[in-house]
Amino acid sequence: MTTALAFIFVFGLLTIFHELGHFIVAKRAGIFVEEFGIGFGPKLWGRCYGETVYSVRLFPLGGFVKMLGEDDDNGFDNERSFRRQPPAKRLMVIGAGPFMNFVLATLLFAVIFFLVGVPVPGAEVGVVLPETPAFEAGIRPGDVIVNIGGAGVKTWAEVIEKIAPRAGKETSVTIMRGAETISFTVIPEPTPEGDRGIIGIQRAMKEHRPLSSLYWGIRQTVGTTSFILSRVVEMLIQRQPTDVAGPVGIMQAVGEVARTGFVNLLFLAALLSVNLGLFNLFPIPLLDGGQLMLIAWEGIRGKELGPEHEGAFRLIGVLLLLALLILATYQDLKRLGLGV
Repeated sequence: MTTALAFIFVFGLLTIFHELGHFIVAKRAGIFVEEFGIGFGPKLWGRCYGETVYSVRLFPLGGFVKMLGEDDDNGFDNERSFRRQPPAKRLMVIGAGPFMNFVLATLLFAVIFFLVGVPVPGAEVGVVLPETPAFEAGIRPGDVIVNIGGAGVKTWAEVIEKIAPRAGKETSVTIMRGAETISFTVIPEPTPEGDRGIIGIQRAMKEHRPLSSLYWGIRQTVGTTSFILSRVVEMLIQRQPTDVAGPVGIMQAVGEVARTGFVNLLFLAALLSVNLGLFNLFPIPLLDGGQLMLIAWEGIRGKELGPEHEGAFRLIGVLLLLALLILATYQDLKRLGLGV
């Protein structure tokens, strides 16, 4: 039950925010928006405000924006039809969806930093968990780590990088405590998943303020985007899409994280929002990126793609997305031990 509710909350938040981007910019551009719906399936509730119907559907997953003339020639003669708008306007409307996913990620990261504080620059220890290698060795909050295993460190990312591969191995840790330099020997413990070593310390955080939280939210979103893009390039070069997760894997991850606390769930939602924004920008038909490519091509050529070519383009998109869904689901089943 917790998994289902958490999945509905996260996925609903991401997709509604995405569609809200399309909706707001379409309205600002003067395009006739026929309906803004939350969820899919049979209509449970609907009411017309102004010229737009706002509805709630049976299945609370996602949402949609129905613009006049978006998917067919219906209303093409209407000056407020989506297809009658110049390419620049249509590009802004379509691009607003992915953009809002990055905005949502920034806001979620900012809320997290506001709740738990913003990171202190450098490698200062904020928390030492009891009954852990760091606690037993004598490391204290306020210590600044300067060396691990003979290699100097200046950032918390470097601390994680040096400790992670040393599970079960004696490791020297040198810290600065005031003006004093002290060295310890610790043996990092493996995580429950067994994928990396940890010693039981957490990064120092300082007092949270709205503006600094927003700054760190932007910084975290940019850093996450850069990391995901680098992973995508790496997977394409190695041709090993082992990190691809489908609906099964995402639902499992959301359920597991939800049980660890609401802040962690918000963090996962922010990560997924960045992923959704980037994924929708891929130049694949049926995705926003595919539409952006078609509109840009129309702007360059000065005319729309013919119906036959556009139909073939969309069919390719369906096949690509279907193949990706099958691949992702297969990877999920393998991770769960249900695949070959």
